Amino acid sequence: MIQGTGSGAGKSLIAAALCRIFRNMGIDVAPFKAQNMALNSYITAEGGEIGRAQALQAEAARIAPTSDMNPILLKASGDMGSQVIIQGKVHSTMKAQEYYSFKKNAWNAAKESFDRLSQKYNLIIMEGAGSPAEINLMDVDIVNMSIAKHAKAPVILVGDIDKGGVFASLYGTIKLLGRDSRHIKAFIINKFRGDLEILRPGLEMIKDKTGKPVIGVLPYIKDMGLPEEDGLALCHGSRFTVHGSRGIKIVIVRLRYISNFTDFDPFLYEPDVELIYSNNPADIENADIVIIPGTKNTVKDLLFLKDERLDESIKRAYSKGIQIIGMCGGYQMLGKKIYDPHEVESNHKEIDGIGLLDIETTFEKNKTTCQTEAEMVNSLWLIAHSNKNNPYNHELSAMSYQPLKGYEIHMGVSKGDIGLFRIKRLSVLHSPIHPFTHSPVLDGSINGNCWGTYIHGIFENDLFRRTIINHARKRKNLSLIDSAVRYSEIKDRAIDNLAHIVRENIDMDFIKGITGI
Repeated sequence: MIQGTGSGAGKSLIAAALCRIFRNMGIDVAPFKAQNMALNSYITAEGGEIGRAQALQAEAARIAPTSDMNPILLKASGDMGSQVIIQGKVHSTMKAQEYYSFKKNAWNAAKESFDRLSQKYNLIIMEGAGSPAEINLMDVDIVNMSIAKHAKAPVILVGDIDKGGVFASLYGTIKLLGRDSRHIKAFIINKFRGDLEILRPGLEMIKDKTGKPVIGVLPYIKDMGLPEEDGLALCHGSRFTVHGSRGIKIVIVRLRYISNFTDFDPFLYEPDVELIYSNNPADIENADIVIIPGTKNTVKDLLFLKDERLDESIKRAYSKGIQIIGMCGGYQMLGKKIYDPHEVESNHKEIDGIGLLDIETTFEKNKTTCQTEAEMVNSLWLIAHSNKNNPYNHELSAMSYQPLKGYEIHMGVSKGDIGLFRIKRLSVLHSPIHPFTHSPVLDGSINGNCWGTYIHGIFENDLFRRTIINHARKRKNLSLIDSAVRYSEIKDRAIDNLAHIVRENIDMDFIKGITGI
């Protein structure tokens, strides 16, 4: 089990690296995190919702993600509390005290999922959450030492030296844990930038004081190229680019409850894109593409946009011909009305949307979670903006016949001018609103240079992503680019690179020894 001295120490990526390392050794390995609090989520093949980090770790292990890999997922919803998802299915929305009272149920689900997973795989790489030494929460903690003891898992404690005070954090964690510290077998120091020789005396001293060795010092790695687990990676006005700005500026509106922002990671690798997370009206009104992302609280984030007058900035951008895209909650906001009769998200039973799309959305008590395949009903809106003699145009025309892979996660049902995509829902858990069916249904709406969809992951489809960028290039009278970017291959290489760095900088013989491999 990989635990950390605090959030952001690097637990998720180290666990992912170990999954790939052991898989490359021929070991049947799977990830597990008993409880995750994150707004970035993923939908499994059976329609279960889990944390995005566990999906990445499963990818590192080269296996399909399942709900048992993250049996408890908490999605913060503001004043309403957190949506509690048990083994992939929405249970209810609870506030902290309610959830602590629910601990026994959550604990039973976590144990059940771990036991089921451990029967299928030879090795489980577990991940903790936050710190195991939060002394005010130890009696209700189910994700750190409690599950480690249930699994009889040796623990490696990771500390982030870049934040400062790493030795105090390691030592303090051991002392606060008391007898439970015996389960910690070693330390890893992460995000080191300096001279290892200067650090070495500290490594010996922490071993002398705790009796536990430091089995690795991992370097600080900028731009690892893998999806982040949560919004800690984002800050106001964040700019991200791999190649530098060479033509197209994409602005993601920075919502307070932003979710699934990993939807936009594929844009980072396009040679002509600069990606910005911003609430600055000047950025929005001078972008080439503006995206309103998903959110865990559509109503509150819509009110936030209105309070900051960002809805007016979005409308001005639209009037200038800038491409406006709404993803999931952002798609709902772009409609005429949002109704919440059951007060699922807030006490606002009705609210006006931004009004650029002719749709209305009603929040229901049930959640649609499914993987999807989609095809464009009509791609003329893109073809009309391409060069007729450009060879890329043939691929663009053919896009209508190529399935776009993605997944849906939403409470709302939208009606009105729907029909941009025809989708096939491959799996749906507990959704009488959208019962499981192989029959295609319509999704998405478009109005001039504004469109939206419920399909998360749609920009991981390489040809579609490049078409959206070229659509913006045409507006600026720039030549079209037939980019060779293949996002899935880039991500897999990034996992291999991460695994290589971890393998080269930690004592793998020690790890293999405590796992019995």
